[in-house]
Amino acid sequence: MIKQRFILFIFLFSLLFFCTISLSAQVPIDSLKLNHIQVFPIIARSVETDWSFGAAASATFHLSKTDTVTRTSNIQALVLYSLKKQLVVAVNGAAYWPKEKYIANYQLSYSSFPDKFWGLGRNAPDSNQESYSFQQYYVYLHMLRNLGNNFFVGGLLEIQQLIKVDYLHGGLFDKENVTGRNGYFISGLGASLTYDDRKDAFAPNKGTFVQVYFNHFNKILGSTYNYTNLVVDARKYFRVYKEQVLALQLYNFTNVGDSVPLRSLATFGGSGSMRGFYDGRYRDKNQLVVQAEYRIPLIKRVGVTFFGSFGDISHTMFDYSLNSLKYAYGAGLRFAINKSEKLNLRLDYGIGQNKNDGLYFQLGEAF
Repeated sequence: MIKQRFILFIFLFSLLFFCTISLSAQVPIDSLKLNHIQVFPIIARSVETDWSFGAAASATFHLSKTDTVTRTSNIQALVLYSLKKQLVVAVNGAAYWPKEKYIANYQLSYSSFPDKFWGLGRNAPDSNQESYSFQQYYVYLHMLRNLGNNFFVGGLLEIQQLIKVDYLHGGLFDKENVTGRNGYFISGLGASLTYDDRKDAFAPNKGTFVQVYFNHFNKILGSTYNYTNLVVDARKYFRVYKEQVLALQLYNFTNVGDSVPLRSLATFGGSGSMRGFYDGRYRDKNQLVVQAEYRIPLIKRVGVTFFGSFGDISHTMFDYSLNSLKYAYGAGLRFAINKSEKLNLRLDYGIGQNKNDGLYFQLGEAF
């Protein structure tokens, strides 16, 4: 079975890879305009990892030297090792074809990750905390085709292999019968519809982004489990005063199916959403979060930001309650390492409900 899944993994990855290559062939190599390449040591921090150390590389480019309208393409590579003995190796980015006829978003990663688990559901108590660890291979590829008027239709592929899951036998994982606690392989294909009129790739100062997509995981594709993931991601950016920006986001993550594996569940918290809560402090099938951030440039490359968010998780799609909503808020500093492309280092301190808090030192904006 493992051999069959590996062959399927290679087939699906190769299929999308060659589709990408065939699209890339429409752009001559000598037309590529490379803007910036940066390689630098990096120190990062989050609630989940504590301090991490490693190296990062970032490149920005245009696929055409003469196209000044298309947004800047980017690719980032990262290797991090944390004080909690967590290893993350990742490559991600976005490529914009001339006139944005096509867009490719991608992420490939490997992680070896000691983590924490409090159980399933919105009311999991602090006293439940258990440690567990896992290794994960992850591939996400999303190709979009421009329909005109800032609308895009897309197809996506997601693959995840979870191995070497180590947890306390007889503890929460067994008591709550957590799906996938012994490892699994999932692969899914999906489709998306997107509206996007933002002008900047890293830190938009105006515009709208709305994306709706579904991704279906099925045993026909080699998955251990059958289920469907539905996502609505809506963002709005306002230039309020001079270069000050108000950013808003509504994010709804829904799983449909009885067997949703561990690493595909909605996880509450993290560096990009509900900052202050540990990513995974609460887990269940669904999540709804609304957040706002106000960004203020100060002098030269330095800026500040203030943010707030509220949301919750649920077991069913409509099982949200105002009485159980959780909130978080905080502030941060920004330093532009690439001012022309608006690529920032961010230092955020988030405070969550019920004595949750955390310091984040990251590359790029939260949303």
